[in-house]
Amino acid sequence: QVQLVESGGGLVQAGGSLRLSCAASGRTFSISVMGWFRQAPGKEREFVASIRWIAGSTSYADSVKGRFTISKDNAKNTVYLEMNSLRPEDTAIYYCAVQRYRSSEYDYWGQGTQVTVSS
Repeated sequence: QVQLVESGGGLVQAGGSLRLSCAASGRTFSISVMGWFRQAPGKEREFVASIRWIAGSTSYADSVKGRFTISKDNAKNTVYLEMNSLRPEDTAIYYCAVQRYRSSEYDYWGQGTQVTVSS
């Protein structure tokens, strides 16, 4: 089992910035990829960004490229999402998730943190 705890959400004006954190605990040696997803009211959950735990390679949704940056601190078992130039359409609950080695899907999810961007 891997436990995930997100933090850093809040209310920000359009154009502002927020930094989300996700701390992992438990069987962290099993982590292959950590990702961020979001779900806005009335919409399906969507992929935001991911990072490979060892190699550090990253992937982003087109909607956040150039504005969001995913990073990690392996010593702290923590992944970050730096969000800049925020837009009202970025308003959502943001979830971090873990994909284990030999898994084809994200296996563990955090409880989510609310991000609200006012216009």
